[in-house]
Amino acid sequence: MRVVLRHNTATGRQPVGNLPDMTRAPAPPAEIAPVAAALLDRAAELGCRMARRIRAEVAHYRGEERVPFGELTASCRRNTELVLGRLADGDALGGLGQAEETGRRRARQGAPLAELLHAYRIGSEFLWSELAAAARTAEGVTADTIVALGAWWVNEGLAAAAGDAYRQAAVERLLRRETERSVLVEALFTGMLTDPTTLWETAGVLGLPATGPFVVVAAEVPAPGREALPGVESRLRAEGLRSAWRLLPGLHAGVVALAEPDGDQAVLAALGRFPQARSGVSPAYRSLTGTPRALRLARLALAGLTPDRAPGVARFDDSPVALLVAAAPDEARRIARTVLERVTRLPAAERDRLLETLEHWYAAAGSVAEAARSLYCHRNTVRYRLRRPEELTGRSLRDPRAVADLAVALRALRLPSAAPDR
Repeated sequence: MRVVLRHNTATGRQPVGNLPDMTRAPAPPAEIAPVAAALLDRAAELGCRMARRIRAEVAHYRGEERVPFGELTASCRRNTELVLGRLADGDALGGLGQAEETGRRRARQGAPLAELLHAYRIGSEFLWSELAAAARTAEGVTADTIVALGAWWVNEGLAAAAGDAYRQAAVERLLRRETERSVLVEALFTGMLTDPTTLWETAGVLGLPATGPFVVVAAEVPAPGREALPGVESRLRAEGLRSAWRLLPGLHAGVVALAEPDGDQAVLAALGRFPQARSGVSPAYRSLTGTPRALRLARLALAGLTPDRAPGVARFDDSPVALLVAAAPDEARRIARTVLERVTRLPAAERDRLLETLEHWYAAAGSVAEAARSLYCHRNTVRYRLRRPEELTGRSLRDPRAVADLAVALRALRLPSAAPDR
């Protein structure tokens, strides 16, 4: 917590504390200028000692791999010269550019902000102790001088400048990273990446494994520019699933790496925690080159959800019929028009009722009793409804060939452009 300085009208002195805006600090006490000037001659030595202290006490600065000791020493020396130079000149704080550049550099390096501020605190304490020790033996320096010096003390101002620059640079870095990730996911969805080396590098940037199994999730957005599954990447990560997402026109889509070959159940469970969303999930695939096809199948799964636009999660049925329809959608639509033409021309309520009954009958593997239970109606009602498409199409549900024709036609009706008018 920062303490705001208030002027003491009785004594004319300022109490010791941290200034919330150090750029408005008062001029330092003139008596401290000779002390600061003497220490300024030792700036190289003090900067090196400060760097050693920071390296010893701040984990991020240990070792050469993150911040080389020469770079750290040079930064400490420049900060030392800035502080002591202002004290020697009797000037208020200025020249925050060095602290701001340090903050930006540490953000680009991925250093934790807490470690950066910790380093500034240690450097501030070190320099204050050196200055206070030298001031105690200097002529003309009184306790009041030290109190006034405390009011001017600037290193918290440097830390604030570095911290602000760090945050700004971190936001810019995050935006660049998210833009890069978004572009790479788009490239996967459109099939632009085919070279194995490029795919391997892309997987690394996106935090995905180089090989699958993967699935693609396609969720219908509630409005243009709004995510259908907000925070889905972090939720999946909590389940041990890595993923990369992209907001597309009308869709919020993502590539999810499965933890095991049959791990799509974990994905379905995670998607089920978005009760207002409508999502489709592709079959699992091994290579990222299969992402465009998987996106198409995820879209088909989404299109196959109940037509009343109720929320839900649908996995693409990796059956021969489903694959044939996905592989030849135009031909499948032609079959649907040919087989179910008279059914689709019925009044909307009757048409939907008959198609729904057929869907439940197929889902129940041809069991009238199971279909009746899932439809919450009597078995005789199901039998009556099933007879109507038989009459209208001229195909018997006791004929395996007719059953196959109707299965393809029903699957084709799920394609977005093949859905009957509402």
